Amino acid sequence: MTPTSLLIFSSLLTRALGVIAPQLPDFQTGDKKVINGPFWHEIFTEIYEEEEDVSTSTLEPLPFFEDEPSTNNVTAQMGTHVHLHCRVHDLGEKTISWVKRKGDDLHLLSFGRHTYSADSRYALAFEQPNDWRLLIQYVSERDEGYYECQISTHPPLVRRIHLTVVVPKVEIVDERGKPLQDKFYKEGSIIELRCLVSEVPEPSRQVSWKHKGRLLNFDTKRGGVSVKSEATGNGALSRLYIANANRNDSGNYTCSLADVATSAVAVHVLRGENPLAMQRGGAATLHSTLIFCAYVS
Repeated sequence: MTPTSLLIFSSLLTRALGVIAPQLPDFQTGDKKVINGPFWHEIFTEIYEEEEDVSTSTLEPLPFFEDEPSTNNVTAQMGTHVHLHCRVHDLGEKTISWVKRKGDDLHLLSFGRHTYSADSRYALAFEQPNDWRLLIQYVSERDEGYYECQISTHPPLVRRIHLTVVVPKVEIVDERGKPLQDKFYKEGSIIELRCLVSEVPEPSRQVSWKHKGRLLNFDTKRGGVSVKSEATGNGALSRLYIANANRNDSGNYTCSLADVATSAVAVHVLRGENPLAMQRGGAATLHSTLIFCAYVS
């Protein structure tokens, strides 16, 4: 074939291909346009369907609470420290906050890792890997109520915890377990006082005895003083013994569980009087005796 014939044949072939496969129109990602010819239609449709599947598979997982509902009720003894736990998975870029609920009012305690309460007893005590703990120190009765751990989703995810504060009970009692206000002893006898501590789920604190503000548990100055304590089902029983009682042993005695609860009794050491008779009359007899003495004088 001569060069001239080859040039004419190429020109005719180019025109024929232009008719068979026209120019493809412009398109954007995500379009599903029908293209002339089954081959191109199948290729481009398959490509863009795959891209759409990739975009939907990258959604961020939602955070969720790990703690069981059974841990939504917490009991603490007054005066102790307590942690309220909030373990969160897949937190991502969301934020944790703690609030205390009083009726319809919410009081912000912490946001993120920062504490916002004016009460210094509250603090955010984060523990790795995912426990956003709220610490309450020296728990008091006013701390009882509902606390909420909130995740900043829309709407917020909330875990509510109820804190119950147990207030210990301290009483100085007689041999029958009844509360005492006054106790009478004859000079030279042994003073024995009993202190019953109850409502103490964690009996880890020492019971202390004082006479006119002086601690007796480790007293060695007077001599003859001893304290014996034993655990009970929900607390403790403490006994104070003072040998060879004298008039200086009269006065107020207190039994205390740390600084949480205290009970007091007035001890009267008598010289010559019958303490049993005074005991039966109790405070009324003492009151009448004092009035009589004042009248005579």
